[in-house]
Amino acid sequence: MAILGLPKEWLQIQLGNVVPYGKAHKCILADVSDNTWVLELEDVEKESSRIVSRKTAKERPFKSAKNRFEKGNILYGKLRPYLNKVVVADSAGVCTTEIIPLDAEPFVLNRYLFHWLKTQDFLTYVNEVSYGVNMPRLGTKDGLAAPFILVPLVEQKIIADKLDTLLAQVENTKARLEHIPKILKRFRQSVLAAAVSGRLTEEWRATNCPVKIDTKKVADKLFEEGFTCGNFGRKSDRASQITNGELDLIINHIEAWPVIRVGELCACIVPNRDKPKSFSGGYHWLLTQHFKESDVHIDYNGVELGLSSQEVIDSKAKIIPEEHVVMTCVGRLGLSAIITEPCVINQQLHAFEVSYYILPEYLAYCIRANKTFYEARSTSTTISYLNKAACNSLPIPLPTVTEQTEIVRHVEQLFAYADTIEKQANNALARVNNLAQSILAKAFRGELTEQWRKDNPELISGDNSAEALLERIKAERAAIKPVKKTHKKVSS
Repeated sequence: MAILGLPKEWLQIQLGNVVPYGKAHKCILADVSDNTWVLELEDVEKESSRIVSRKTAKERPFKSAKNRFEKGNILYGKLRPYLNKVVVADSAGVCTTEIIPLDAEPFVLNRYLFHWLKTQDFLTYVNEVSYGVNMPRLGTKDGLAAPFILVPLVEQKIIADKLDTLLAQVENTKARLEHIPKILKRFRQSVLAAAVSGRLTEEWRATNCPVKIDTKKVADKLFEEGFTCGNFGRKSDRASQITNGELDLIINHIEAWPVIRVGELCACIVPNRDKPKSFSGGYHWLLTQHFKESDVHIDYNGVELGLSSQEVIDSKAKIIPEEHVVMTCVGRLGLSAIITEPCVINQQLHAFEVSYYILPEYLAYCIRANKTFYEARSTSTTISYLNKAACNSLPIPLPTVTEQTEIVRHVEQLFAYADTIEKQANNALARVNNLAQSILAKAFRGELTEQWRKDNPELISGDNSAEALLERIKAERAAIKPVKKTHKKVSS
């Protein structure tokens, strides 16, 4: 592939002209010490080239042969090269044979080579020639034939220095932007804690002076109406008294809000155990994966499967009407969502039919704020799960519906604010990701050093030119090339 727009002093050659791609010194476990660094592809973060794990031969003994590398070598991940895993080794070690050690010095700086291997021009070539469908690799022949931009040696250093500085700034900015979702996750959890503790509506209460609800009368009334019968076992079973130990597991709240178990306020819908045999559309088939950490609303566009009315009947599924609350009860516990369209759920979910004493949004926020309670109540074999009684056992504070409405309004405002920030951060992150490639493109089109070349013509011409550098590389290779042995024919 021809790369256009290069300065006249530069040369486009093949990678194999400057480095023997594919060649490596092999070793086995007996050849290394216990503290030798053993690098696998999984230890390298894609795109960023950060080392995310570092293990020694003692921690990671190996059976198959490895490639040796030295400090300063470029380590190129040839397996699934679109992941862009390229590292400058900060110490010597050994690596999987899916990583190719490269050493282009002294005529080509390894730092310069590192940046070239990260460019979109190189990645485009690699993606076109890699072989293998599921696990593509850059083979030796194609690696040697890959494009490479050779520039005068002094200019290589100028380019590498500029890229080290600029891309480090990009990475720092990227790291800060990537940290924002974690900050917003803590912010949302703080908002939920403030919501169910009473802090969000302190001023509102001072003005409106709401009455305190008698939760015993509420529980008795809903049970007598048959609304909450069966939530804690047999139809005649009532909820047990809330203990101090249970109260210690939930968010502290104001004394003006009495507590009541969710199962005393809501009816529950437990899904059928049988999985439907067919899905032809209609009622959404909700799974745990459809619940988002940052939102109590389901994105139905992401729900692929659905059941027709007949499939609901055939599988004895239970339809969850809209304006009900569903929570996860297996694995990821206590994630809640408000149903805005009739749905069908599997056994990893538990549904609440809300009474007129509680808003679905307020209930969803109470569940999310008190995931710690459910984690403490869960039973675990290989995976954590909650039975029906445990799902219904969460004690929640009960303000008036009017105050609940005010709470929901505050939470939605603050969550919308967090969503706006997260969207802006994601957009900025996308621009930063593009910025790295833009900087690399400018560097390898000569734009970052254009003025430097004008100011220093003697450093890029004559014996210092790229042409002269290529000739020195060829001469060096010819000098160290082993002489082929000739075999004389033995006369009889």
